Amino acid sequence: MAYTTINKSSIHMNNKIYTGNGSSSHGITGVGFKPDWTWIKSRSNTTDHILTDIVRGVTVSIKSNTSAGNATDSNHLKSFNSDGFTLGAENDVNGNSRTYASWNWKAGGSQGSANTAGSINTTYTSVNTTAGFSISQYTGTGSNATVGHGLGSGNIPKMIIVKKLNGADSWTIYHASLGATKKINFDTGAAGTQSDRWNDTSPTDTLFSIGTNGSVNANNATYVAYCFADKQGYSKFGSYVGNGNADGAFAYTGFKPAWIMVKRTDDAANWSIVDVKRDTYNSAIKRLNADQSNAENTSLDPFVDILSNGFKLKATSAAFNGSGGTYIYMAFGQSIVGTNNVPATAR
Repeated sequence: MAYTTINKSSIHMNNKIYTGNGSSSHGITGVGFKPDWTWIKSRSNTTDHILTDIVRGVTVSIKSNTSAGNATDSNHLKSFNSDGFTLGAENDVNGNSRTYASWNWKAGGSQGSANTAGSINTTYTSVNTTAGFSISQYTGTGSNATVGHGLGSGNIPKMIIVKKLNGADSWTIYHASLGATKKINFDTGAAGTQSDRWNDTSPTDTLFSIGTNGSVNANNATYVAYCFADKQGYSKFGSYVGNGNADGAFAYTGFKPAWIMVKRTDDAANWSIVDVKRDTYNSAIKRLNADQSNAENTSLDPFVDILSNGFKLKATSAAFNGSGGTYIYMAFGQSIVGTNNVPATAR
């Protein structure tokens, strides 16, 4: 068992599946904590992905499958609760008899306050330093700048997801496996080399850098940034190279994943998500795509085997395991049973 400071991953990130009832106030429990970021997608129907966080406000949503900015709708989420959340009657989140997946993360437990470490002060930053996750809202200047993410000592972001809020623009993503000279979006395109996203500057444990592109830093535009650091035994933001074989590539995470999202970076492909609540045994086949409104793909084609220390590709598809293809992923772990594997002298 790898050493970890997080034995119970499910108090920081947890998957919850549920069935809608179409009511104007449907309480979902069993998350295990009060979420600060909730991502909901219908499994059974074609709907938008609904992403809500404590920083922007519980009735304000954005959608990973569109370029649209903030939308306020009290029929989506109505409240974050101590063990879950309450939904309104909107079909995107609570259609009668429809099935849904929700993915939930804990940040700082409140909207937070301004982070003044960068050349741009955030309006709010909500931080969970233990789990290496923060949510920030900031206003762009149109000039090269830095933004404080609040993760703190040793917590260098490995993945940063930015979305413009007061207008339509692409989701823009930094991934450490690609580096700061490249960006990738929540769409089916490949990664591209562009210095106006991250200013060709890698993030530190205090700041991330942004260039002048309108998707991250237009003058007077508002943005949300989700920042993630690697946490041993809990989260991993890595890459692998496909081999085109059903005995596929293996991605080492150091823990048994509970949630995985994969994207091919050198070609067109979807951002595909699997989790252990929708697939309770191997091979995992039930995919939802972050960039599409499609219902859950329940084809019998294997995608991955979820293992004790990572995941192994079983697909031969170019989208997931093409020979020589390059892929990035983000993964979060299942709770560890037992104690940390630390030598007695170090306890």
